[in-house]
Amino acid sequence: MKTVLKYYKPYIPFVGLIIVFLFCQAMCELLLPGYMAKIIDLGIIKGDMGYIRKTGLIMLVIAAASAASAICANGLGARTAAGVSRKLRKSLFSKVTAFSTEELGTFSTASLITRSTNDVQMIQQATVMLLRMAIFAPIMGVGAVFMAVKTSLALSWTVGVALICVLVIIGICFVAILPKFKVMQEKLDRVNLIMKERLEGTLVVRAFNTEKKEEDRFDVANLDVTGINRFVNKAMSLMMPSLTFVMSGVGILIVWVGAHMVEAQNLLIGDMLAYLQYAMHVIMSFLFVTMIFMMIPRAAVSAGRIGKVLDVVPTIIDPETPEVIENGQGKVEFRNVTFRYPDADSRVLAEISFVAEPGKTTAIIGGTGSGKSTLINLIPRFYDVTEGQVLIDGHDVRNVAMSQLRDEIGYVPQKGLLFSGTIADNLRYGKGDATDEELMEALDIAQATEFIKEKPNGIDEMVAQGGTNVSGGQKQRLSIARALVKRPKLYIFDDSFSALDFKTDKALRQALAEKVAGSTIIIVAQRINTIMDADQILVLDDGHLVGKGTHRELLNTCEVYQEIALSQLSEEELERGRD
Repeated sequence: MKTVLKYYKPYIPFVGLIIVFLFCQAMCELLLPGYMAKIIDLGIIKGDMGYIRKTGLIMLVIAAASAASAICANGLGARTAAGVSRKLRKSLFSKVTAFSTEELGTFSTASLITRSTNDVQMIQQATVMLLRMAIFAPIMGVGAVFMAVKTSLALSWTVGVALICVLVIIGICFVAILPKFKVMQEKLDRVNLIMKERLEGTLVVRAFNTEKKEEDRFDVANLDVTGINRFVNKAMSLMMPSLTFVMSGVGILIVWVGAHMVEAQNLLIGDMLAYLQYAMHVIMSFLFVTMIFMMIPRAAVSAGRIGKVLDVVPTIIDPETPEVIENGQGKVEFRNVTFRYPDADSRVLAEISFVAEPGKTTAIIGGTGSGKSTLINLIPRFYDVTEGQVLIDGHDVRNVAMSQLRDEIGYVPQKGLLFSGTIADNLRYGKGDATDEELMEALDIAQATEFIKEKPNGIDEMVAQGGTNVSGGQKQRLSIARALVKRPKLYIFDDSFSALDFKTDKALRQALAEKVAGSTIIIVAQRINTIMDADQILVLDDGHLVGKGTHRELLNTCEVYQEIALSQLSEEELERGRD
């Protein structure tokens, strides 16, 4: 909550102006019943048209001033609420994009989306209400009580009766409704999560023919949200008619008692009508305060959820005095690196040491879960090592600013991801000023030129969200081309050739060897054919480095590598590799 309140500090001057405008509006509205009473008692009853015109003109001026004050207050309130919500969304986006993989695992994607949209919207609505009603209602309520007592002390007990009835109704609703708000946000998270999984897994759902099961799962979550909403709305729908009944009853009571007082000549008709309006102002003020108090807990829940994200301290941050890599060559060195995931007991990597030299290709192979992807994720600091060091050009990656570190790296993830926009936009993602010639050269190396030429608009062809209008192999080649456009000193390919046929795979590796010969290349792969020409092959098994050497050396010395090769290569190929 405190974290969110900090975003209101720049708007404190606006709050001061809002208070001034709302005070003016309240005073104007409190003056009108008094002038109305004078028109009735001194103008209409006495038939003084001059007095009626004069007083009516004054009332028009007061009404105009009230309207102008309300417009100014509402405008400043809306600007403040929109500004705070804009800054909150920006801060949430910046915070989440700075999260390491560890922090991202703390919150689900659906929950982060809900916090950035629904929760921020709730705070915006509450801000408008607070800046409008929370200031206006107390001023109006106190002023109306004062004016009502001043108008007729004998009728003041009617306002007390009304307030007691209002407080009883409000208290019942508070007890029934408030606990539901937090549950409602959590249930909404669940709906968003199921919706996200359903949309992302459409093909899997269809392949397993589980549409009905997914619909049932969504219906359960949807009905939970609907049930809570229905309960809250029913309670609110009962509260408003009840309060309206109280207001109407009080109005009748005031007219009934006031009529007898007028008959006894203890009260003027105009004063009775003015008192009636003041009483309605008092009740409405309490009603507004009630609405605010019902919205504050819900907004507080949203503020707390947003604060949990903003208060997260990232585990991977830039050093206070970063080292600068000058004339980097892309040399990577692992020194006795051990890694375990947060809160995990077992090690994923254990005492890994190797050097990846510039101008050479280092390949990493191993069984599923052996730690291949985890190992290369330590280089761009997606995670930090538990023990040991990862160095680039002699600098520990933890001592280098992440912006420079990642500028040195061309990373192609295991799952190729494209963004909505054109193909050219995606290729320029790492180098915004790349020319069309540079893009075409990268596409040529990535073996993507042929299918790009088949597109009606070439590199200006639109890519659908998530790259759904290109095949898996095309997506991988475009991801590789995107890294090539950047022209870094170090290339990391995390099983990025898995969707390519053997012919395209071989042509791409040959082009890489020719065009980026001076760079360090690290390839994670499952296929022996992809890495057999590498200068150095690292074999991982259960997080341990059990083999290091060339294809030929490992066939003769590494049992794990032999088992992998035996499962993929023919006897003839194995014998040829050993020779």
